[in-house]
Amino acid sequence: MSAPHPRPRRTPLRAVVAALALAVAGVVPTTVAPTADAAPRPAPAAPDLGSRVVVFDPSMPTAEIEQRAEEIWQQQVDAEMSEGRWSLLFLPGTYGTADDPLQIKVGYYTEVAGLGASPSDVVIDGKVEVYNRCLTDGPTQPYCVALNNFWRSMSNLTINVNGTGQDGCRASANFWAASQASALRRVDVRGGNLSLMDYCTEGPQFASGGYLADSRAGTVINGSQQQWLTRNSEVASWSNGVWNQVFSGTIGAPSEANFPTEPYTTLDRTPLSREKPYLHVTDGAWQVRVPAPRTDSQGPDWTTGDTAGRDLPLSSFHVASPDQPARVLAAALARGKHLLLTPGVYDVDRSLVIRRSGTVVLGLGQATLTAVRGATPVVVDDKATDVVVAGVTIDAGLRESKALMHIEGRHGHGRGHRSSVPTTTLNDVYFRVGGPHVGRTDKALVVDADDVLIDHTWVWRADHGIEGFTAGVSGDTDRWNTNTGRVGVVVNGDRVKATGLFVEHFQELNTIWNGEDGQVVLYQNELPYDPPSQAEWTQPDGTLGWPGYLVSDRVRRHELYGGGVYVFNRNDPTITTESGFDVPDRAGVRLHHVMTVNLEAGSIEHVVNDTGARVDSTAPGIPSYVVDYPTP
Repeated sequence: MSAPHPRPRRTPLRAVVAALALAVAGVVPTTVAPTADAAPRPAPAAPDLGSRVVVFDPSMPTAEIEQRAEEIWQQQVDAEMSEGRWSLLFLPGTYGTADDPLQIKVGYYTEVAGLGASPSDVVIDGKVEVYNRCLTDGPTQPYCVALNNFWRSMSNLTINVNGTGQDGCRASANFWAASQASALRRVDVRGGNLSLMDYCTEGPQFASGGYLADSRAGTVINGSQQQWLTRNSEVASWSNGVWNQVFSGTIGAPSEANFPTEPYTTLDRTPLSREKPYLHVTDGAWQVRVPAPRTDSQGPDWTTGDTAGRDLPLSSFHVASPDQPARVLAAALARGKHLLLTPGVYDVDRSLVIRRSGTVVLGLGQATLTAVRGATPVVVDDKATDVVVAGVTIDAGLRESKALMHIEGRHGHGRGHRSSVPTTTLNDVYFRVGGPHVGRTDKALVVDADDVLIDHTWVWRADHGIEGFTAGVSGDTDRWNTNTGRVGVVVNGDRVKATGLFVEHFQELNTIWNGEDGQVVLYQNELPYDPPSQAEWTQPDGTLGWPGYLVSDRVRRHELYGGGVYVFNRNDPTITTESGFDVPDRAGVRLHHVMTVNLEAGSIEHVVNDTGARVDSTAPGIPSYVVDYPTP
């Protein structure tokens, strides 16, 4: 996804150091109340999480917090392809007041999170926002959009929306105008609207996300968000749908009865979910809560009591820093340690193999693992179960990897444990091929194990970046031959479930599903922008192009709820693709609410197999829908 072409649809596209010294050093400014005959005990020290983790204390003046946050935002607002990574953590307490609210903005590779056991433990009277990004290389000036607002997050806090001091437009909502890989989790937005687009910076413009989970909000202004998943949340109202809005286990979700006039897909309950692990500080102790899985669930997991799950002391983690070689991280895993990846970019020249059941790998501040010398950065051994990997980005490197992550499976495929606890859970795990540097991989994510849960992933072969290409539009000709990624996601395991599967721009199949009883809730795909010609976008058997989503012929049971495949063949607008979705024509394979859409160039002949109308540049931005396949 990039933003070089405007149109009314998707665009393809440390001074404050003294005041914050304790925070940056990670010291918890908490004391235990003394008894009548006992001296006060010092508060336990926090771990050394590095200079890129800033821990805020509610005793700090609002202006100091805002200044530090503003310094970081200024570094990161345009740092789309940089190595800067930040985690802004808030100890339990209240920040800002009705008259002096705390208002901060969030840039690239920045995590904002509360350190409470519950979102109610950290209250921000003010705002935490993302605005449209104004580009200097767009076709018109100013060119302000949210389409490239990737790689950031907010979680585990309450926002009392307070726009005091802002102009009338800005005061109207808490803005989160972001697109892919920008999750909102465990957020309670009160006293004002939550807007998923920025209608104050040069008009509404466009956004293309997104993900909201385990949260509560009043009025949500979706506006121009083209596709979105809201899972296990509670909303008072939701405005607008654009192409594809999916709700699963969400109280107050809009009805899907008027689909596709109102493009909502609504599941009353989420069949299987597991929330992302999170840091919290309780009685001075730093811990990681690992939420328990839920089945057939509805609403957030914290509104009626404590979040069920287990607490892991931080002493059970190896706290990694980007200067540590991969062998140190791998050895920690081999010793039975969990991994906490502090913010930064890690060079990984050997696989980090997870062999122990119950292991947690948690990244802070968009921690990034980059493949070196063709390594597969993360491997989950086939004997390990109840593994959680969360908050990690995995980048391809210059030498081709077989895969960027491999979740291994045992022989005897199909005879899994059939437990409600997933063998592996991925929360906010992102993959990238190209962008900040040349990247090459054959496949990005390979799932051979049964009973895996994928909860929000963006698997992206970059359609733009700073790799130094010179030829074609945005270097497309060079990109096709240099930034190579044949397949995005391969699922061979049975009973694999995905909630929020975003896969884009791979050179053959973006997603291929070979396992039985797979289930996907929201699938979004863009076909590659950069095939040089129809000849290079044609299968060996002569089929025109590759579908964005393929369920193999041997599969007998599969479900997809809410899916979209988009086309923009900007190198050769005459290229066509036979179908967006290719699935076996049998009753057990069911697709509910799927669509294709042309973004400006190229065409897709059918939505599913030979069903659904053609989309092409004669009607860009107008989807072709299939309500159910096969037809009931």
